[in-house]
Amino acid sequence: MTSLPVPLNFPERAKALGSSTLYEASHLPCAVDSSIRAVWDGAFIGAPAYPLQCSPGDNLALHLALERVPRGSVLVVGTGNFIAGYWGEVLTVAAEAAGVVGLVIDGGVRDIAALKKRRFPVFARGVSVRGTLKSSVPSVGQPFNFNGVDVAPGDWVVADDDGVIIIPLADAARTLAEGEARASKEAQMMQALTEGRSTMELMNLTEWRSRA
Repeated sequence: MTSLPVPLNFPERAKALGSSTLYEASHLPCAVDSSIRAVWDGAFIGAPAYPLQCSPGDNLALHLALERVPRGSVLVVGTGNFIAGYWGEVLTVAAEAAGVVGLVIDGGVRDIAALKKRRFPVFARGVSVRGTLKSSVPSVGQPFNFNGVDVAPGDWVVADDDGVIIIPLADAARTLAEGEARASKEAQMMQALTEGRSTMELMNLTEWRSRA
């Protein structure tokens, strides 16, 4: 089956829906490890992925990636879950100049006050002052498995206060459409709740009243 083209306004529509709604609408195992969180409240990413892998404690791949990454992308960085300060204010300035719109990394970052001040969206496993080496490049721009979720160039990353999901490019338009249908249904349910109906009734759970 041919996939639908991804709408140009995907980021705005994804932000309105949020990662949780899109995760449910996707019907895919696309949720990244929940310990990878925004380093400042309110951060949002809705952009195509540019994947790369760093050796533990080594950020050379990040520097190389910033010479190759397509503008408008989010870097999705595997580190083997090794916590160190792979990323800080200097790389943030370089990323902004390269047109990068965010970072998702399973390692650590630093210079949090600067990241927050610049409003650059970063989702990381931890924060660390520990520096990194620059001596190896496992992969740049190649697909890999990021904490249980496959990621390839162009897959859509949606990240907000609820968490991070990675939607395969072929499923992005479908997921967005199903997410908006789900949001519309939930809006109708919430209106019914304000009118006095119950979640038990609206979700067809009334048979449990006699069992509990």
